[in-house]
Amino acid sequence: MLKTILAGTTALAIAGGTLAYAQKGPEGPKGAERWRPTAQDMAAFGDARIAALKAGLKLTPDQEKNWPAVETALRDMAKQRSERFAARASADKPTDPIERMSARADAMTQRGAALKKLADAAGPLYKSLDDGQKHRFMVLARLGAERGGWRGHDRGHGFMRHHGPRDGRGPMGPDNPPRPQ
Repeated sequence: MLKTILAGTTALAIAGGTLAYAQKGPEGPKGAERWRPTAQDMAAFGDARIAALKAGLKLTPDQEKNWPAVETALRDMAKQRSERFAARASADKPTDPIERMSARADAMTQRGAALKKLADAAGPLYKSLDDGQKHRFMVLARLGAERGGWRGHDRGHGFMRHHGPRDGRGPMGPDNPPRPQ
């Protein structure tokens, strides 16, 4: 079990360390352009998160039968996220609030369908896990989500919504007004 947790932690440390190193610009923090991941970067980090989850779960042969559906759903979500970022980068942001609302609704519908597919695929696997595996599943899945993993960078949702910013002010503050749900 220790080897499995160590392998998962190592994969996450490599991915996180790479992100931290890549964000450092040649001019230092002021005036430096912020690093933006490429499609290859996003695919590599997604692969690392999926591998870390699988390694951390240490599946039995019977549980292994349910893994391919989960992996496929995770990869589909990662691909959808990558496509969404690429489309956002190449498109002009709508100025009309109704157009923005409509575009956001479409994106949420697509993410909702992908999340439902993941939930349907992960259900049988999760039910077959023992208590230790379920705990590791929650920890590893939370780490992925906290760092913009499978949920992406949905501000106002996930980790930040429940735990607030890292400066300790809580979920809301002067720089974090409540967001419409």
